Amino acid sequence: MRIDIISVAPDLLESPFNHSIIKRAKEKGLAEIVIHDLRTYGLGNYKQIDDTQFGGGAGMVMMIEPIANCIRKLQSERDYDEVIYMTPDAKTLNQSTANTLSLKANILILTGHYKGVDHRIRELFITKEISIGDYVLTGGELAAAVLVDAVVRLIPGVIGDEQSALTDSFQDNLLSPPVYTRPSDFEGTKVPEILLSGNFPKINDWRSDKAYERTQQIRPDLLDETS
Repeated sequence: MRIDIISVAPDLLESPFNHSIIKRAKEKGLAEIVIHDLRTYGLGNYKQIDDTQFGGGAGMVMMIEPIANCIRKLQSERDYDEVIYMTPDAKTLNQSTANTLSLKANILILTGHYKGVDHRIRELFITKEISIGDYVLTGGELAAAVLVDAVVRLIPGVIGDEQSALTDSFQDNLLSPPVYTRPSDFEGTKVPEILLSGNFPKINDWRSDKAYERTQQIRPDLLDETS
């Protein structure tokens, strides 16, 4: 998979993609992540990328020409399965979306900044808009990092134990059950006996029951989606 990211602040994305699972995915050749500085496509001697909004109002707006020129340049080099805009006024990222995107070959992500992008960009170029929550960040870089992490870890071969990703929270609209490791007794607080029994069918039943209970207590809305 190749992921291209258009950013006003590319330095913000250096650290998230150079550690842990994402780094290993890149080293294995399973994911290629390329960051493009939008200011390279800025207008005039000062590489302008934003301007005041028509109709008045506070906040600057990212201009249409630099973004359009950047997207068109990248699209001339490869076909993208999705051109994604990270924005708070969109549908919230969920596991189903991450699963779907993990099957794509080429993804282009545009990160917003300031007051947002000229709306014509969204009309002309964007195929999918994604939010990571009902709040506003300074820019879309951190949101893009969240999306990339959620997607890349699902690519076959990225995580050593692929079953681990399939049992994560939200895969079946359920939260994960409790997990435990050594020691089995910590200052009198013990691991549930069923997990020490070796009876794997019963362990699976226990985990399913606990996943349902936790979901019912913490995120009952997820159960509504399955009904």
